[in-house]
Order: sequence, then structure tokens, then C-alpha cells
Amino acid sequence: MSVSFEITTGNLLDQKVEVIVNAWNSNRIPWWLLQPHGVSGIIKRHGGVAPFRELRAYGALALGQAVLTGAGQLPYKGIIHVASITLWGSSSAKIIHTSVVNALALAQGKAFTSIAFPILGSGSGGIDEQDALTIMTNALQSLTYNGTVRIVRY
Repeated sequence: MSVSFEITTGNLLDQKVEVIVNAWNSNRIPWWLLQPHGVSGIIKRHGGVAPFRELRAYGALALGQAVLTGAGQLPYKGIIHVASITLWGSSSAKIIHTSVVNALALAQGKAFTSIAFPILGSGSGGIDEQDALTIMTNALQSLTYNGTVRIVRY
């Protein structure tokens, strides 16, 4: 049985879910050296830097790895950060697929009942938005999850 999901257009931070996903990098560059842009930039501007300070404790992330931090000043139970972008600012179908699988597994393991994803790998990842969305939906169709899954187009 595949995951039931919906695709919506809007702002990731306007979603009424328990946890959101941040399209992150491999965590090898200190967060404070990075210019805020994309999903991470929105999270930093509205939620503060606390989630990114927590990320420091994880050290380098494998591509596709998912880790959970607090949500800072945002009204969520947490933020799942996925290493969906390489150190050189690119992504791939394999990285996107693995990121979706790992984020959903983490959400399921922590008993979150709703999750919202941005379109991973598009934007600074360099993958065409429609192609990245197709990769994500294909990944979701091979998984199970007891909750609401939303993909948010910005």
C-alpha cells in the first residue's frame, strides 16, 4: 500500500502539520557561514537559529540522511532536516528518493501524524521542479505511513 499524499501550492510554514522537512546540505559547512535562502532561509528568518545550532551536534550527514531538531520559534513539534543537496549545491534522483524515504521513516518512528515536504532537490539542488516532484511521488508510492503527507510547491 502506498502513502496517501497531497500536493499543494503555498508556503511550507503555513502548513497545519506536526513536522516540516527542511532541504538541507551535508552539514559540512557551519550553518552560520551560509547565506539564508530557500527553505532553510525561510526557517531561519521565521523560526530563528536554534534548529540550526542543534544540527551542529549531528556533524557531517550522509546524502539522504534525515535528522530531527526542535522547531525553534515555529509552531511545529520539530523539523526534519534532510541532506538533499551536496556540498557543491546539487542533487540527484537517488538523493531525493533516499531523503524522502528517510524523512518519512523518521516521522513514523517518532509517531508524527502529519508532515509537509518542500519539493526536494529543486531550487539550489538544480533539479527541474516537475522532475523532482515526480521523484518524490514515486518514492512515496513505495512507502507506508500512518498519517498525512503534504508536498508544498512554493
